[in-house]
Amino acid sequence: MMKKITYLICFAGIVMQSCQQKNTSDNPLLNRFDTPFEVPPFDKIRDAHYLPAFREGIRQQQEEIDAITSDKATPTFANTIEALEKSGQLLAQVNFIFMNQQAANTSDSINAIAEEIAPELSANNDAIYLNDKLFERVKTVYDNRANENLDTEQQMVLQQYYNAFIRGGANLSPEDKEKLKKINSELAVLSLKFGDNQLKETNAYRLVIDNKKDLSGLPEGVVSAAAETAREAGLEGKWVFTLHNPSIIPFLQYADNRALREQIYKAYINRGSNQNANNNWENISKMISLRVEKAKLLGYPDYASYVIDDNMAKTPENVYALCNQIWKAALPNAKAEAAELQKFINRSGGKFKLAPWDWRYYSEKLKKQKFGLDETEISQYFPLEKVREGAFYVANKLYGVTFTQLHDIPVPHPDALAFEVKDADGSHIGILYADYFPRASKGSGAWMEAYRPQSKLLHSTPVITNVCNFTKPTGDTPSLLTFDEACTLFHEFGHALHGLLSECTYPRVSGTSVARDFVELPSQIMENWAAEPEVLKVYARHWKTGEPMPQKLIDKLQASSHFNQGFIVTEFMSAALLDMAYHSIQDITPIDAEKFEKETLKQLGLIPEITVRYRSPYFGHIFNGGYSAGYYVYTWAEVLDADAFAAFKETGDVFNPEKARLFRENILAKGGSDDPMKLYRQFRGQEPSTTPLLKRKGLLK
Repeated sequence: MMKKITYLICFAGIVMQSCQQKNTSDNPLLNRFDTPFEVPPFDKIRDAHYLPAFREGIRQQQEEIDAITSDKATPTFANTIEALEKSGQLLAQVNFIFMNQQAANTSDSINAIAEEIAPELSANNDAIYLNDKLFERVKTVYDNRANENLDTEQQMVLQQYYNAFIRGGANLSPEDKEKLKKINSELAVLSLKFGDNQLKETNAYRLVIDNKKDLSGLPEGVVSAAAETAREAGLEGKWVFTLHNPSIIPFLQYADNRALREQIYKAYINRGSNQNANNNWENISKMISLRVEKAKLLGYPDYASYVIDDNMAKTPENVYALCNQIWKAALPNAKAEAAELQKFINRSGGKFKLAPWDWRYYSEKLKKQKFGLDETEISQYFPLEKVREGAFYVANKLYGVTFTQLHDIPVPHPDALAFEVKDADGSHIGILYADYFPRASKGSGAWMEAYRPQSKLLHSTPVITNVCNFTKPTGDTPSLLTFDEACTLFHEFGHALHGLLSECTYPRVSGTSVARDFVELPSQIMENWAAEPEVLKVYARHWKTGEPMPQKLIDKLQASSHFNQGFIVTEFMSAALLDMAYHSIQDITPIDAEKFEKETLKQLGLIPEITVRYRSPYFGHIFNGGYSAGYYVYTWAEVLDADAFAAFKETGDVFNPEKARLFRENILAKGGSDDPMKLYRQFRGQEPSTTPLLKRKGLLK
């Protein structure tokens, strides 16, 4: 997943040596970073440093914008667009650091700062995009673009700026501009509140077990992890399970105690729906209403049309066409799987109807029966360190890049690791941080972000972070991943490669600054290599013996690839379609969000045995993560990644050097510097087909 930049910063420049201040302040954020590779001095930054640095950054950017608008020279790409790209560097630097720390290492103090600064950042953003003099200059450059002799990247940057001003309200009346400012400020605060509530709800619950009988069915490693969690909570001799994925997922998969499975499952799906201060339903209702109002102000019938107009899909109709195609293929499969699981329950002596908290438990048992596949056995071959090395191996084979761990460099958290990334010729590319383990201060899920994006204009090399939530090592046992978690590591690493291998001049289009439904291509294609037998033999090593995964186990893994796909796709697509339903609303009248969710899922025909992947009150992707009217992008990108990987497979070599070169040069290096479909065609030689995806999921024979 790509996290959004939490606050709207107009120009994503980053501080260079030449424009950093000398070390005259006691605030490290206002000084040149005297660190290896000029990474943030995490060990010196304190919470008290953020607000002054933010406000100084805003002040500097306002001065820089004033200098652009007061320039008497005829507006050109150089004195207007490039000047904008160079503006706001301090503000961007502070924001990147703060946003990443808030996501992965938050606190009450950090959240208070976020709430205080959000309206100021929103106002600063509006002061830029609603600046009539500035827009006049941008429009002049845009209207005269044929005379500027611009290269492809410059044309794209100019187009993006022009579009951003239009989409930001530059053509609105003074009255409507004030309305938009108010809407943007309210949305910024509501989004923060939503995320804060979501984290508090996740951390508020714990299942405490003091009777060993209630641990029946759970693998030894899961029990040990629960014991360690209990010790950390001062509950020595007990076992604690939480709502973080590494804890709840194996509990739902293996715990024999059905009543406890039900208890923890309901706690999970009711996050943000409880009658307490963290209830998110009202926040959702307000956000949806404000988003409709914003879309209409800007000339769109609904918020989905506003968002998707800037994506590859272009229209909600195109999104619905894809989503409905997948939904119609997946739902019958899900129903058939539910019926098969019910028969399995009946044969096992169960006298109850299959419920959502039963699905993972019985599907795990059925998979073992049908394929002889035991997730516990598989995980023995996926120690975290080896999986990470596997991802590095793939990147090296494809692109020649190497990763060397650094021990003398500041890290964003004591759990985080740092790696220097070098190209095949030994030249420095950037820095990769890896922060893999859950904690109360970290949001759930997994993501990639930049502490510093790549830019030739600003002479900046990328500093990238991968953040995940995998089971911590316990005692002598390392962190052992499920196969799904191994794929997650490869996925986020794919995003990291997108940021690291960028070769763009302008920060606005570098790295992952691409259309939202294009950004998941580099991440999702990496998952294909994670599952390739040739690659599994390299990195899937037993944590005790070091022996590679035996061929028979790889065969079982391959044979089971279509198992439970009805559930997986239906669970996902219901969330994507719920997202689209919210953002297809065209009436600004506040909705009863809880009722809306229920009715939407009923209309879709979602079966009661399956819960939508993200219920609305913890659907952070769309209410706090930049994926509003955009959760579909994972499926859109799946079409691309299945087709793109087929290009490698067709050659008979999944590491085909020519295909790797084309992918790096046209996808990874280009960022958002050209039209994404054009870039894809330059790599693939044709437009993508849905056939490889449907076949991969077993939805097309």
